[in-house]
Amino acid sequence: MSNYNFDKEINRKNTSSLKWDFVEERYGAKDLLPMWVADMDFASPDEVVEALVKRAQHPVYGYTGTTDSVYQSVMNWMKNQYDWNISKEAITFSAGVVSGFTTAILALSEPGDKVLIQTPVYTPFFDAIRNNNRELLQSPLRYVDGTMQIDFEHFEEQLKQDVKLFLFCSPHNPGGKVWSKEDLLKIGELCLKYNVVILSDEIHADLCLPNYTHYPIASLSNELAQITVTFMAPSKTFNVAGIQASLIISENEELLQQIQTKQYQIGFHGLNLFAIEVISASYDHGKPWLEELLQYLQQHVETVQTFFKAELPEVTVIAPEASYLVWLDCRALGYSDEELKSRMIEKGKMAISPGMMYGPGGEGFIRLNIGCTTETLQEGLKRVKQALTN
Repeated sequence: MSNYNFDKEINRKNTSSLKWDFVEERYGAKDLLPMWVADMDFASPDEVVEALVKRAQHPVYGYTGTTDSVYQSVMNWMKNQYDWNISKEAITFSAGVVSGFTTAILALSEPGDKVLIQTPVYTPFFDAIRNNNRELLQSPLRYVDGTMQIDFEHFEEQLKQDVKLFLFCSPHNPGGKVWSKEDLLKIGELCLKYNVVILSDEIHADLCLPNYTHYPIASLSNELAQITVTFMAPSKTFNVAGIQASLIISENEELLQQIQTKQYQIGFHGLNLFAIEVISASYDHGKPWLEELLQYLQQHVETVQTFFKAELPEVTVIAPEASYLVWLDCRALGYSDEELKSRMIEKGKMAISPGMMYGPGGEGFIRLNIGCTTETLQEGLKRVKQALTN
């Protein structure tokens, strides 16, 4: 029996929701069904809501510090979720994962240094590198039998180009790939060989679907822990992205110190008062809610697979192994990226994320956010079909 009603429709309009209230601004059309930006339409766990309400009822919102109990919540979560033992000294905090890895790029490299990514990938990876005058190097991921794979030969060739940092997406966004322990060890072995620091964005880690296991790359050996900075957050997991709370973890004292120094240089460090509440409440009490959420999302993945197999078999579903983002391969339909985008907006009345946003390898794909009610998902699938058929 379910304790949580993920089918409950919650009206998010007029809440300053990026997903719902800024669709016309982003897509140039009204009345689109938003299945784009990566947050969910579900209420956060009751314990998180109650913690925020309780704190909000205290009428003084002054400066805050991070107490030992917050660090303990993080350490307990990492131990229980990933069998990853981290020390308090290995943890610092950031408003968001994007600001975290951007700060790390500023702290651990100089203008002109080379930063490697694997494409297609989450769009802020490109921005964090280019906007800070670092040189972007790319290694393409391959699609083999409907799943993403790393071209290790190409990856190593790129590492040889005097790469300073490798910005890694694990689990992968937009592809939903959970990297195997073998893949992670091979990445680590190569980065150790070429003296490259790994910046590992693991924001979707907690959202591994049933039968998949996420391994923080830093947890696999002491050597890897020394060359890795990990970025995590409760934001995707518990649908609290608007609170701005994330973690930066590294057992390498020098790397973490450089990042903290850069945070103070730019005057952007620490957690806000509500972020402190969210981290503790999420990690201390959110596990039962998360377990039910993952079952619900797995049902959604199966619904999407069944729909396209029956209604639009030309579209290949790259089923996520983690998260609520489905990567749809529309290349067999023969549409250009502009056609795909315009068809989704004009014919389907849908706001989705076009694959070309995610760089080379994203052409001909779309990313669909299924972190919504079953009713919304079914309406969205109907609209996708309408958009993509003549």
